[in-house]
Amino acid sequence: MKQNKILASACRRKILKALSEKKGITIMKLVRTVNSTYNEVDRNLRILEREGIVAQRYVGRRRIVRLNFKNEKTLVSLKILKILERSVDLKQFRRSLKRLMQNTKENGNCLQDLLNLKNSKMQ
Repeated sequence: MKQNKILASACRRKILKALSEKKGITIMKLVRTVNSTYNEVDRNLRILEREGIVAQRYVGRRRIVRLNFKNEKTLVSLKILKILERSVDLKQFRRSLKRLMQNTKENGNCLQDLLNLKNSKMQ
């Protein structure tokens, strides 16, 4: 799945932000943190797990979710989230993304897709 598809969902962006602030979190705490339903969080976690961005483990009956920092997509996603959160100016956003894309192995189409994501977010 392309990077823009991973970050296209507001719920997935909230999940990634919440997981970046904590090492591991139970799914119910994550549901409360992102202010969403269990089904929506579970569906988006399955998507993120399929991409290798998150890892889940069970401790008794509790499901603990954490970020998988061994996967490059995780690091790229977190960097893009930081850029999206702090970028107010579109020129600054484009410059930051160009620098990021030069430092990663992602394909060039991802840059245009993310610019479209930022433009739709600003409207």
